[in-house]
Order: sequence, then C-alpha cells, then structure tokens
Amino acid sequence: MRIVLVGTAYPMRGGIAHYTALLYRKLTERGHEVHALSFKRQYPSFLFPGKTQEDEGRELIPMDSTPILDSIGPWSWFKAFLWLKKLKPDLLIFKYWLPFFAPCYAAVALLAKTIGIRSIYLCDNIIPHEPKRIEPLLTRIGLKYIDAFIVQSRSVQNDLLKFRPEARFRLVPHPVYEIFPPALSKEASRKKLGITEDHVITYFGFIRPYKGVRVLVEAMAQIPENLNVRLLICGEFYEGREDILSRIEASPAKNRITVYDQFIPNEDVPLYFSAAEVIVLPYLSATQSGIVQIAYHYEKPVIVSRVGGLPEVVPAGKAGFVVDPDDPKALAEAITAFYIQKKEEPFTQGVREEKKKYSWDRMTEAIEDFGKELDIYESQ
Repeated sequence: MRIVLVGTAYPMRGGIAHYTALLYRKLTERGHEVHALSFKRQYPSFLFPGKTQEDEGRELIPMDSTPILDSIGPWSWFKAFLWLKKLKPDLLIFKYWLPFFAPCYAAVALLAKTIGIRSIYLCDNIIPHEPKRIEPLLTRIGLKYIDAFIVQSRSVQNDLLKFRPEARFRLVPHPVYEIFPPALSKEASRKKLGITEDHVITYFGFIRPYKGVRVLVEAMAQIPENLNVRLLICGEFYEGREDILSRIEASPAKNRITVYDQFIPNEDVPLYFSAAEVIVLPYLSATQSGIVQIAYHYEKPVIVSRVGGLPEVVPAGKAGFVVDPDDPKALAEAITAFYIQKKEEPFTQGVREEKKKYSWDRMTEAIEDFGKELDIYESQ
C-alpha cells in the first residue's frame, strides 16, 4: 500500500513524533511505500504551555516528512488535500489524541474521501484528560469521516463506542517505544547524575495536574528514610510549577527529590531510566501512557495508578504495582514494598515477558488487515 501518516513528526517534539517515526520504519520494512504529512504549526504559541514545540535533540529515525498542516489554518488543510491528490495514497493513518485537531483532521479526511482515499484513526485518546465543554462537539466532527479505528486500550475503546457505536475498530495495545538509545549501567547513570543514594525512583514526562506529581511528592515524605530513596522528577512543567516546587520545599523529603524542569532530549532519555530501579506514574486520569512503553523498552518495572488502561499494561504483582489514584499513603506503601520485598529482579523478569505483547508487528498487521477489509488491496 501507499500510506500517508498524518500527525506530528520530527522536528516537532514529543511522544507522538516518536510514535510516527517508529510506525513509519515498521511499515516501510514490511514493504509499504510510506510518507508523512506533518505540521508546520502544531499549536499557536499562545496555546502551547511548554518552552518550545521543536525537538532540540537529533532525529533518531530519518523519514520522508512533508510539513504542510497548520492546526488552525484552513488553507493549509486544502493545500494538504492538493498534495494528497498528487501523491494518490491508498490510505491515510491519522494519529489522533486531542479534539483540538478534529477540525483539521476531519477536513483532510473528508476531502480525501472525495477522491477515494480511505482513512484510519490510530487513537491515543477519544476523551481528553482535562475535557472542556466544546470538546464533545469537536470529537463528533473529528470521528465522522473515518473508515476504521485502532484503539490502544479498553478505556479508549469504550469512549469511541459512545460516539461511534457502529465503528469498525481493532484493539491493539500501544507498542514499546524502542526508538531511544540503549540503556546505560545503573552505576554509570548515577555517577553522571551525581546520585549517591542506594535507591532511585523516576517520574518521567511533562507535568500537569492530571499526572499526579503532587501525589508522588507527598508520598516521598512517607517512605522510610532509612531506605535511602531519591526521586527524580524529569520533565517540563506545563502547569502547576510553583505549586509542586513549594510542596517539595515544604516536604521533609525535600533533600531526596531532584527536579529536572526541561524537555529531556532524545539522547539523554536512557540516563534517567537507567538510573532507576522503578518508574512511578501516579496519574489521576489516563487512557494509556507512552511512558510505560519507554520503561518497558528499558526493562524497568512500573508503579501506576488504577486509572484508564494503565492496569491493562502493568499487571499487578508481575511487572509492577497498581495503586488507587490520589492516595499518597498507598503509593508510599507500594514503593516501600518494592524495596523491602526485593521486587526489582522478579518484576524486571515480568516486564521482559510482558513487553512481548507490545510489538510493532501487531500494530502493522492490524493496519494491513484493515487494508483488506476496506478493499484497498483489491483496488490496486
């Protein structure tokens, strides 16, 4: 098939761009002709809470990407259609994660449909973590003209069926983020970071209230001091910076918490995962998390909250612990149990087994199956 991936791509930064690159590589390896239709402007600057929308690290997987789309520029949507009309792809695959992009995506999908191009949504979310009143309408618009859907958790599946009960879909879990450089030794990572404590736990990802970093800071004060645990909070603040920093300053554990307030460059990602025994994601809401899949890439156990699809990908007692959300005491007890019960080795082995389920082959096979169901192969 001739396939166009629609979504964020390098030099735009973040997990969506990494996902696009990995999918591009895998589909190309399986013999498909793949192109990427990306954004020249993903968000207006006044709507973007971070410091920059561009990746300051190096491109890890080179790909054929054409930046045309402006999320709020209708002329760019028509320009993208003209580009598609000339390219004549068989299939568009949209990476969908926010209703904000629904008008742009719906316009491109509808225009493409007029010349016989079929469309698939690859859904991270249907309902956003922090919904706004207009978003159900935007979601209905965004889903309307799409032929098929790939959802990555049962939570997202259920949300999809609320809006499109008749939807043709596949449930395929989020594959492992195997784009990042290899792991370092624990000793080398800690030496480079200047860590002297016996144990390290890492939170990784951008910081907003729904990510629950506040809960993790509160939990640190309840972890026995003699365990000698250091917490690394690695990621750029999008919201709530002063609140989190003031909570850290007031915490009796403040000398055991380190904050790296920045977007972590691709080449530095191994440092913060390799230094830790366990990754902690104390989310207050979620569908799934790409951070779990980075942790699995580095074969690190994970402690997550019991929200959305997280318990689906972190089997409790096998690859990590699952705790109730917004419960610092329960989170502290799980972290303490991880060390007291010496769970690093058995959980790491559990991760090695679990990550086999999250292959890119499963994702690409689902796309190829849709190609057959939508009569794309037959029409070539």
